[in-house]
Amino acid sequence: MERLYIRNLDKQYTRGVKALSGVNLQIPNGMFGLLGPNGAGKSTLMRTIATLQQPDGGEILFDGTDILKDPQAMRRQLGYLPQDFGVYPKVSAQDLLEHLAVLKGILEPKERREQVLALLQQTNLYSARKQAVSTFSGGMRQRFGIAQALLGNPQLIIADEPTAGLDPEERNRFHDLLSEIGEQVVVILSTHIVEDVRDLCPQMAVLAGGKIILQGRPSTLTASLDGKVWRKTGRKEMLPEYMAAFTVLSTRLLAGRLQLQVWSEDEPGEGFEPYEAGLEEVYFSALKEKEAMIC
Repeated sequence: MERLYIRNLDKQYTRGVKALSGVNLQIPNGMFGLLGPNGAGKSTLMRTIATLQQPDGGEILFDGTDILKDPQAMRRQLGYLPQDFGVYPKVSAQDLLEHLAVLKGILEPKERREQVLALLQQTNLYSARKQAVSTFSGGMRQRFGIAQALLGNPQLIIADEPTAGLDPEERNRFHDLLSEIGEQVVVILSTHIVEDVRDLCPQMAVLAGGKIILQGRPSTLTASLDGKVWRKTGRKEMLPEYMAAFTVLSTRLLAGRLQLQVWSEDEPGEGFEPYEAGLEEVYFSALKEKEAMIC
Protein backbone atom coordinates (compact mmCIF):
# COMPACT_ATOMS: atom_id res chain seq x y z
CA MET A 1 0.00 0.00 0.00
CA GLU A 2 1.31 3.45 -0.92
CA ARG A 3 1.73 5.45 2.28
CA LEU A 4 2.26 8.97 0.93
CA TYR A 5 0.04 10.40 -1.82
CA ILE A 6 0.76 13.82 -3.31
CA ARG A 7 -1.88 15.03 -5.76
CA ASN A 8 -1.85 18.09 -8.01
CA LEU A 9 0.33 20.11 -5.66
CA ASP A 10 0.89 23.77 -6.60
CA LYS A 11 2.94 26.49 -4.92
CA GLN A 12 3.60 29.98 -6.21
CA TYR A 13 5.72 32.59 -4.48
CA THR A 14 5.63 36.36 -4.85
CA ARG A 15 6.37 37.93 -8.23
CA GLY A 16 4.82 34.97 -10.00
CA VAL A 17 7.58 32.45 -9.25
CA LYS A 18 5.91 29.02 -9.57
CA ALA A 19 7.89 26.61 -7.38
CA LEU A 20 5.55 23.61 -7.80
CA SER A 21 3.14 22.87 -10.63
CA GLY A 22 0.77 19.89 -10.58
CA VAL A 23 3.11 17.57 -8.64
CA ASN A 24 1.82 13.99 -8.32
CA LEU A 25 3.71 11.28 -6.42
CA GLN A 26 2.96 7.96 -4.69
CA ILE A 27 5.65 6.91 -2.21
CA PRO A 28 5.69 3.56 -0.34
CA ASN A 29 7.84 2.41 2.57
CA GLY A 30 11.56 2.49 1.86
CA MET A 31 14.01 4.93 0.32
CA PHE A 32 12.59 7.26 -2.33
CA GLY A 33 14.93 9.53 -4.27
CA LEU A 34 13.82 12.97 -5.39
CA LEU A 35 16.42 14.12 -7.87
CA GLY A 36 16.68 17.55 -9.42
CA PRO A 37 18.97 20.51 -10.07
CA ASN A 38 19.29 23.42 -7.67
CA GLY A 39 16.18 25.60 -7.92
CA ALA A 40 14.00 22.74 -9.17
CA GLY A 41 11.53 23.07 -6.28
CA LYS A 42 12.81 20.17 -4.15
CA SER A 43 13.13 22.14 -0.91
CA THR A 44 9.72 23.74 -1.48
CA LEU A 45 8.18 20.28 -1.85
CA MET A 46 9.98 18.99 1.25
CA ARG A 47 8.88 21.97 3.35
CA THR A 48 5.30 21.51 2.16
CA ILE A 49 5.26 17.80 3.04
CA ALA A 50 6.77 18.70 6.43
CA THR A 51 3.81 21.12 6.97
CA LEU A 52 6.19 24.09 7.26
CA GLN A 53 4.23 25.92 4.55
CA GLN A 54 0.87 25.59 2.85
CA PRO A 55 0.54 24.95 -0.90
CA ASP A 56 -1.77 26.98 -3.11
CA GLY A 57 -3.57 23.86 -4.31
CA GLY A 58 -3.58 20.08 -4.18
CA GLU A 59 -3.54 17.57 -1.34
CA ILE A 60 -1.12 15.38 0.61
CA LEU A 61 -2.31 12.17 2.27
CA PHE A 62 -0.22 10.07 4.64
CA ASP A 63 -1.76 6.72 5.63
CA GLY A 64 -5.09 8.15 4.49
CA THR A 65 -4.92 11.35 6.59
CA ASP A 66 -5.06 14.72 4.84
CA ILE A 67 -2.04 16.39 6.42
CA LEU A 68 -2.89 19.83 5.02
CA LYS A 69 -6.12 19.78 7.05
CA ASP A 70 -4.50 18.07 10.05
CA PRO A 71 -0.80 19.09 10.12
CA GLN A 72 -0.31 17.85 13.69
CA ALA A 73 -1.01 14.30 12.50
CA MET A 74 2.03 14.56 10.23
CA ARG A 75 4.23 16.34 12.74
CA ARG A 76 3.73 13.52 15.25
CA GLN A 77 5.11 11.05 12.70
CA LEU A 78 7.75 13.21 10.99
CA GLY A 79 11.53 13.30 11.15
CA TYR A 80 13.04 16.20 9.21
CA LEU A 81 16.66 16.84 8.29
CA PRO A 82 16.77 20.20 6.46
CA GLN A 83 19.70 21.39 4.35
CA ASP A 84 20.95 23.56 7.20
CA PHE A 85 20.03 23.41 10.85
CA GLY A 86 21.38 25.60 13.61
CA VAL A 87 22.79 24.37 16.90
CA TYR A 88 23.22 25.99 20.27
CA PRO A 89 26.85 26.92 20.97
CA LYS A 90 28.53 24.97 23.79
CA VAL A 91 25.65 22.49 24.16
CA SER A 92 26.67 18.84 24.02
CA ALA A 93 25.16 16.36 21.59
CA GLN A 94 23.46 14.42 24.39
CA ASP A 95 22.00 17.51 26.07
CA LEU A 96 20.77 18.94 22.79
CA LEU A 97 19.12 15.66 21.79
CA GLU A 98 17.41 15.49 25.18
CA HIS A 99 16.14 19.04 24.74
CA LEU A 100 14.81 18.24 21.26
CA ALA A 101 13.21 15.06 22.59
CA VAL A 102 11.23 17.12 25.11
CA LEU A 103 10.07 19.40 22.29
CA LYS A 104 8.91 16.29 20.41
CA GLY A 105 6.82 15.25 23.38
CA ILE A 106 9.04 12.52 24.88
CA LEU A 107 8.47 13.64 28.46
CA GLU A 108 9.19 10.54 30.56
CA PRO A 109 12.85 10.95 31.68
CA LYS A 110 13.89 7.28 31.55
CA GLU A 111 12.34 6.70 28.12
CA ARG A 112 13.89 9.92 26.82
CA ARG A 113 17.39 9.08 28.09
CA GLU A 114 17.24 5.53 26.69
CA GLN A 115 16.13 6.77 23.27
CA VAL A 116 18.78 9.51 23.14
CA LEU A 117 21.61 7.14 24.06
CA ALA A 118 20.37 4.51 21.59
CA LEU A 119 20.31 7.08 18.77
CA LEU A 120 23.80 8.30 19.62
CA GLN A 121 24.96 4.68 19.33
CA GLN A 122 23.10 4.14 16.06
CA THR A 123 24.63 7.25 14.48
CA ASN A 124 28.12 6.43 15.79
CA LEU A 125 28.23 9.55 17.96
CA TYR A 126 28.18 7.94 21.40
CA SER A 127 31.87 8.59 22.03
CA ALA A 128 31.31 12.28 21.17
CA ARG A 129 28.09 12.65 23.18
CA LYS A 130 29.66 15.15 25.63
CA GLN A 131 31.15 17.23 22.81
CA ALA A 132 29.47 20.45 21.68
CA VAL A 133 27.61 19.92 18.40
CA SER A 134 28.94 23.28 17.18
CA THR A 135 32.44 21.74 17.11
CA PHE A 136 31.38 18.71 15.02
CA SER A 137 32.70 18.11 11.52
CA GLY A 138 30.23 18.30 8.62
CA GLY A 139 29.72 14.55 8.59
CA MET A 140 29.23 14.33 12.35
CA ARG A 141 26.74 17.18 12.22
CA GLN A 142 24.74 15.40 9.50
CA ARG A 143 24.71 12.23 11.59
CA PHE A 144 23.47 14.29 14.53
CA GLY A 145 20.80 15.67 12.21
CA ILE A 146 19.62 12.14 11.50
CA ALA A 147 19.64 11.34 15.23
CA GLN A 148 17.33 14.28 15.97
CA ALA A 149 15.14 13.35 12.99
CA LEU A 150 14.70 9.83 14.44
CA LEU A 151 13.47 11.02 17.84
CA GLY A 152 9.98 9.71 18.55
CA ASN A 153 10.18 6.82 16.06
CA PRO A 154 8.84 8.73 13.02
CA GLN A 155 7.11 6.97 10.12
CA LEU A 156 8.19 9.55 7.52
CA ILE A 157 11.71 10.93 7.32
CA ILE A 158 12.73 13.75 4.99
CA ALA A 159 16.42 14.30 4.25
CA ASP A 160 17.04 17.45 2.18
CA GLU A 161 20.47 17.41 0.43
CA PRO A 162 21.98 15.38 3.30
CA THR A 163 25.34 14.45 1.71
CA ALA A 164 26.27 17.78 0.11
CA GLY A 165 29.79 18.68 1.23
CA LEU A 166 30.59 15.34 2.88
CA ASP A 167 33.86 13.57 2.16
CA PRO A 168 33.64 10.06 0.61
CA GLU A 169 34.10 8.21 3.90
CA GLU A 170 31.39 10.20 5.69
CA ARG A 171 29.12 9.91 2.67
CA ASN A 172 29.43 6.10 2.71
CA ARG A 173 28.75 6.01 6.45
CA PHE A 174 25.71 8.20 5.96
CA HIS A 175 24.46 5.95 3.14
CA ASP A 176 24.70 2.89 5.40
CA LEU A 177 22.74 4.71 8.09
CA LEU A 178 19.98 5.82 5.71
CA SER A 179 19.70 2.31 4.23
CA GLU A 180 19.24 0.83 7.70
CA ILE A 181 16.60 3.40 8.61
CA GLY A 182 14.70 3.01 5.34
CA GLU A 183 13.77 -0.62 5.84
CA GLN A 184 10.67 0.06 7.95
CA VAL A 185 9.57 3.65 7.23
CA VAL A 186 9.24 6.13 4.37
CA VAL A 187 12.49 8.01 3.72
CA ILE A 188 12.50 10.78 1.10
CA LEU A 189 16.00 11.64 -0.05
CA SER A 190 15.97 15.00 -1.82
CA THR A 191 19.23 15.67 -3.65
CA HIS A 192 20.96 16.85 -6.80
CA ILE A 193 23.62 14.12 -6.39
CA VAL A 194 22.82 11.29 -8.80
CA GLU A 195 25.03 8.76 -7.02
CA ASP A 196 23.02 9.08 -3.80
CA VAL A 197 19.83 8.03 -5.55
CA ARG A 198 21.58 5.31 -7.59
CA ASP A 199 23.14 3.76 -4.50
CA LEU A 200 20.18 3.98 -2.12
CA CYS A 201 16.77 4.26 -3.74
CA PRO A 202 14.61 1.52 -5.34
CA GLN A 203 12.14 4.22 -6.46
CA MET A 204 12.82 7.76 -7.68
CA ALA A 205 11.48 10.81 -9.45
CA VAL A 206 13.09 13.76 -11.22
CA LEU A 207 11.79 17.25 -10.40
CA ALA A 208 12.66 20.17 -12.68
CA GLY A 209 11.03 23.57 -12.99
CA GLY A 210 8.54 22.60 -10.30
CA LYS A 211 7.24 19.59 -12.26
CA ILE A 212 7.81 15.84 -12.04
CA ILE A 213 9.33 15.01 -15.41
CA LEU A 214 10.28 11.37 -14.79
CA GLN A 215 9.60 8.68 -12.17
CA GLY A 216 10.07 4.96 -11.72
CA ARG A 217 12.65 2.39 -10.72
CA PRO A 218 16.25 3.43 -11.49
CA SER A 219 16.94 0.08 -13.15
CA THR A 220 13.88 0.37 -15.41
CA LEU A 221 14.65 3.97 -16.33
CA THR A 222 18.25 3.07 -17.11
CA ALA A 223 17.16 0.15 -19.31
CA SER A 224 14.97 2.54 -21.34
CA LEU A 225 18.16 4.15 -22.69
CA ASP A 226 19.75 0.90 -23.89
CA GLY A 227 21.24 1.46 -27.36
CA LYS A 228 20.48 5.19 -27.31
CA VAL A 229 23.57 6.67 -25.64
CA TRP A 230 26.82 7.15 -27.57
CA ARG A 231 30.26 8.35 -26.58
CA LYS A 232 32.98 10.13 -28.50
CA THR A 233 36.37 11.59 -27.59
CA GLY A 234 37.64 14.55 -29.58
CA ARG A 235 39.14 18.01 -29.51
CA LYS A 236 37.59 20.41 -27.00
CA GLU A 237 37.43 23.11 -29.68
CA MET A 238 34.76 21.00 -31.39
CA LEU A 239 32.28 21.32 -28.49
CA PRO A 240 30.17 24.14 -30.04
CA GLU A 241 29.80 22.09 -33.21
CA TYR A 242 28.78 18.99 -31.26
CA MET A 243 26.29 20.99 -29.16
CA ALA A 244 24.64 22.28 -32.32
CA ALA A 245 24.53 18.91 -34.08
CA PHE A 246 23.61 16.44 -31.29
CA THR A 247 21.57 16.03 -28.13
CA VAL A 248 24.56 16.22 -25.78
CA LEU A 249 23.85 14.67 -22.38
CA SER A 250 27.15 15.40 -20.67
CA THR A 251 30.72 16.46 -21.37
CA ARG A 252 33.99 16.25 -19.50
CA LEU A 253 37.67 16.86 -20.13
CA LEU A 254 40.01 13.92 -19.67
CA ALA A 255 43.73 14.64 -20.07
CA GLY A 256 42.89 17.66 -22.18
CA ARG A 257 40.56 15.75 -24.50
CA LEU A 258 36.82 16.26 -24.71
CA GLN A 259 34.66 13.26 -23.91
CA LEU A 260 30.95 13.58 -24.55
CA GLN A 261 27.87 11.41 -24.31
CA VAL A 262 24.98 12.04 -26.70
CA TRP A 263 21.46 10.66 -27.05
CA SER A 264 20.47 9.23 -30.43
CA GLU A 265 18.11 6.51 -31.64
CA ASP A 266 20.74 5.51 -34.23
CA GLU A 267 24.50 5.75 -34.48
CA PRO A 268 25.09 9.53 -34.64
CA GLY A 269 28.20 9.49 -36.83
CA GLU A 270 31.82 8.54 -37.30
CA GLY A 271 33.87 8.12 -34.14
CA PHE A 272 30.93 7.41 -31.85
CA GLU A 273 30.71 4.15 -29.94
CA PRO A 274 27.84 2.65 -27.90
CA TYR A 275 27.90 3.67 -24.25
CA GLU A 276 26.19 1.77 -21.42
CA ALA A 277 23.85 4.30 -19.86
CA GLY A 278 23.66 4.81 -16.12
CA LEU A 279 21.37 6.84 -13.93
CA GLU A 280 23.38 9.97 -14.67
CA GLU A 281 22.50 9.66 -18.36
CA VAL A 282 18.84 9.05 -17.44
CA TYR A 283 18.86 12.25 -15.39
CA PHE A 284 20.55 14.38 -18.04
CA SER A 285 18.32 12.93 -20.76
CA ALA A 286 15.19 13.90 -18.80
CA LEU A 287 16.50 17.44 -18.26
CA LYS A 288 17.41 17.80 -21.94
CA GLU A 289 13.95 16.61 -22.98
CA LYS A 290 12.34 19.20 -20.71
CA GLU A 291 14.58 21.93 -22.15
CA ALA A 292 13.57 20.91 -25.68
CA MET A 293 9.88 21.07 -24.77
CA ILE A 294 10.32 24.59 -23.37
CA CYS A 295 12.16 25.73 -26.47
